Amino acid sequence: MFFLFLGMLMLFDKSLLALGNILFITGLSCVIGLERTFRFFFQRHKVKASIAFFGGIIIVLAGWPLIGMLAETYGFVLLFSGFFPVAINFLRRVPILGTVLNMPGLSMVSCNVNSMRNVTISFQLLDRLAGDTNRTM
Repeated sequence: MFFLFLGMLMLFDKSLLALGNILFITGLSCVIGLERTFRFFFQRHKVKASIAFFGGIIIVLAGWPLIGMLAETYGFVLLFSGFFPVAINFLRRVPILGTVLNMPGLSMVSCNVNSMRNVTISFQLLDRLAGDTNRTM
């Protein structure tokens, strides 16, 4: 994640973004294992998200970092949207971060992310605009 952030900070430097992508996939494989990583990315209901994510990586490697990062971000959000509520609930239990996340303004945002209702509605709208009405969350 550090190299991805640094690549975006350096005005979408292609080499840093490519290194960040490779290290992200490698790190995920080291943490959960190769088989579970493969199963995670290639589930039937995550095909569209995986294509967007890996297509974004290929686009970054081909030399169009801005377009590739947009595709990667879309795929990342689709792939990990089920994990966001778990992460928010975990962060609410961390002593200092929990206090910050329970502040009035951030509490509303974290509740919306926790329920994933707004994200689901926005992705359904994007899918309808793209012509894909068969997607289920």
